[in-house]
Amino acid sequence: MIDNSIISVIGSGTMGNGIAHVFSICPKVKQVILIDLNESILNKAKLVISKNLDRQTKKNIITQNDAKESYNKILFTSSIESISPSNLVIEAVKEDLKVKKTIFSHIDELTSSDCILATNTSSISINNIAKSTKNPQNVIGMHFMNPVPIMKLVEIIKGDKTDNSTIKKSLSYIAAINKTPIECNDSPGFVSNRILMPMINEAAFTYMENVATPEAIDGIMKLGMGHPMGPLKLADLIGIDICVSIMNVLYKGFKSKKYKACPILEKMIKDNKLGIKSGEGFYKYK
Repeated sequence: MIDNSIISVIGSGTMGNGIAHVFSICPKVKQVILIDLNESILNKAKLVISKNLDRQTKKNIITQNDAKESYNKILFTSSIESISPSNLVIEAVKEDLKVKKTIFSHIDELTSSDCILATNTSSISINNIAKSTKNPQNVIGMHFMNPVPIMKLVEIIKGDKTDNSTIKKSLSYIAAINKTPIECNDSPGFVSNRILMPMINEAAFTYMENVATPEAIDGIMKLGMGHPMGPLKLADLIGIDICVSIMNVLYKGFKSKKYKACPILEKMIKDNKLGIKSGEGFYKYK
């Protein structure tokens, strides 16, 4: 069903280049088209993908020949029109409904009537995104986890109008890249972030109220709860701004004070303490 597929990924940041990477390795995929209007981000994606493929080679996950073939499979371009022959398009831009709706309206016009239009959104309504297209039956959520080459889960989010054939093909694509797809219905934050973000938010309150240091909070959650990474360290990895953005989606969607972002997170954004990407968050990285 998915042999010789052409996969397009829009947005070549951390998530986008990771998604392009994992699809490029898949033998069933003929070509991966990675699109970004920002040339510097696109050039960085080339280096990141090359480095990650090399890392997999050194770990004997793939051969050197596989790495070379996978990299050569990727077309790096700033032309969104290149997506026209795609069987699957995955949008992986910032968490902004207006931006996503503009992109989906455009890709709906550029692709065939049976092309799957997927979004990597971590919290925004699939139904709202689908409204910007003429083919809402083709729209689905494919929420990959960071770092994409390592994490096994892909949260598959069904919109009210998502067709069963779209779901079936989406599950096949995820299985083909050796990931585990798990389905859920459209709801603010879906399953993953509806549960994860309030935990991170509560950890931030625990720190703000001087209950414990970030190291102690994370240590207790790791050793006591079996978490591989503490919530504050994870917030730094995700990005404090992204965490607040998702909390805002939950707050707006559920209209409940329990989803109100912790004030210290808002202050950290103002101070440009966004986590790993800015060099400082709850921890320092410089």
